[in-house]
Amino acid sequence: MKNPFLYLLPIALLIASCAGEVAEENPQDLAGKQLLLESKQEAYRELAAEITQLQAEIDELNPGAKKRALVTTMTLAPTQFKHYVEIQGSVQTDDIVTVSSETGGRIIELAVQEGQAVNKGQLIARMDQESIKKQMAEVQISLDLANEVYERQKRLWEQNIGSEIQYLQAENNVNRLKKTLETLEYQFTKSSVYAPISGVVDMLIMKAGENTAPGSPIVQILNTRNVKVVANVPENYIQVVKKGETVAVQFPALDQERNARVSEVGRTINPGNRTFNIEIDLDNGSGLLKPNLLATVLINDYSVSDAIAVPIELVQQEVGGKSFVYVVETKGKDQMARKVYVEPGRSYKGLIVIDSGLEGGETLILQGARGLSDKELITTS
Repeated sequence: MKNPFLYLLPIALLIASCAGEVAEENPQDLAGKQLLLESKQEAYRELAAEITQLQAEIDELNPGAKKRALVTTMTLAPTQFKHYVEIQGSVQTDDIVTVSSETGGRIIELAVQEGQAVNKGQLIARMDQESIKKQMAEVQISLDLANEVYERQKRLWEQNIGSEIQYLQAENNVNRLKKTLETLEYQFTKSSVYAPISGVVDMLIMKAGENTAPGSPIVQILNTRNVKVVANVPENYIQVVKKGETVAVQFPALDQERNARVSEVGRTINPGNRTFNIEIDLDNGSGLLKPNLLATVLINDYSVSDAIAVPIELVQQEVGGKSFVYVVETKGKDQMARKVYVEPGRSYKGLIVIDSGLEGGETLILQGARGLSDKELITTS
């Protein structure tokens, strides 16, 4: 057999002669450079044709040197596969209250600032109760007079002087004024507004010097130590989600994930969107979880302990709709790609379960699988 490298000798001589010509001929004008470029291109085409012919003759003389597709592989083994339903929810808290005054009036002192931590019973604001003081003084004067009238009517009545109705009216007037004074005194005690819960002052609604009506909010206090995630779950998962079930909760804004138990499952279906509510209690000692923060609840609705799962991009389809993958088949010293028809099942996070067609133990072709043909020779890396 002739040595194929003998064919390279004239090619090398041609390249050397071309290089010599370039060194000798280096035209400076445009026409000369164009002619030189055309001659070089012609020489390149001749050289490429000779190289192609030479490669074909080498392949014919040495079949084992034929080019093979380079692929990467993995050995299939049963694994645990879990599918999750992703439900959007949000963080909420029950401990959020607006603090108001029962009496109303002008705020003469606001004892807290926004963002300040407060304890239950701590002073929040003081109200101007000058009008109540004046009313109390007026009622006290009327009460003193009523007592004097009552005492006189009582003495007369004991001496059988005067009518019984006059005595009773005097007594009733005293009792009525006492009750009025008690009411005003009670209202006066409400001139100071205290925190009903411990938490953080989330918002100042009123400012010192402003007038507020009875029951109008002054500040908003928020306790976020214990929060919950509330989500609306489609009704077709009603048998999947149960109270006490462990779910994963993700907070995209915080790049966090927590595992927690479902603390409450709604007892009714919303007819508008066919969903039911679930609640997941969470500890929030760090204070990172804010009310209305978006959350994603992951509910496990499908699990297989010994599934054959492959990367979803490796499952290809024929024109007729049949799904297949490529596995490695060894014959003697050769390795080739073998097409295996499969029936795909559930998929999640880039993996898909193969319900039938693969048993495990096969060598699956990964990179390089696209573009292969059945029985094509391959080389694994």
